Amino acid sequence: MFTGIIRKLSTVEKVAFKKGSLFLEISRPKSWKIWEGESISINGICSTIKRVNTKIFEVEYMPETIKKTTAGEWKKGTEVNLEKSLKMNDLLDGHIVQGHIDTRGKIINIKKDKESKVMKIQIPQKFMRLVADKGSVSVDGISLTVVDTGYDWFSISLVSYTLENTNLGKIKIGEEVNIETDVLAKYLDKLLRSQNYAKKK
Repeated sequence: MFTGIIRKLSTVEKVAFKKGSLFLEISRPKSWKIWEGESISINGICSTIKRVNTKIFEVEYMPETIKKTTAGEWKKGTEVNLEKSLKMNDLLDGHIVQGHIDTRGKIINIKKDKESKVMKIQIPQKFMRLVADKGSVSVDGISLTVVDTGYDWFSISLVSYTLENTNLGKIKIGEEVNIETDVLAKYLDKLLRSQNYAKKK
């Protein structure tokens, strides 16, 4: 489990596909103590460290992850957001992020607002019921507040710190990001759907 507060911006060092799986080597932050089997968020994807040394750590993604996320498009030099898993005594500065990506989102507009930027992100319409105005959403692992919503899009506002310390500072219109909707919205949606189903029986 994570909070959506990015701790490091790192880069992909090596990409390899083997028997349908994707193996990635990520540059290891010098100050980080990490070990094999540890969970880490990479652009919002909950990833298990397969191998680690002083320079890199390696993770493996299955076909389902490749299909649902942007990981399959990463290449050497791609910048990625990193967050270590939440400890029980850590501050919950963002919101509860599971690292289970729901869908990809496409950047369809970027508008500069003084030192900040407002981005509009398009997602499949079926996920919009889980995105609320002023609610929380994870974009490439970053905990953000939804500014506004439409039929198949929502907008977010990025302050200068986020632009300088995450990969969204360099993202362009047309590029895709990993989207995880609020876990509380998912449970509430499931509950309401179950109640409606029970009433129809």
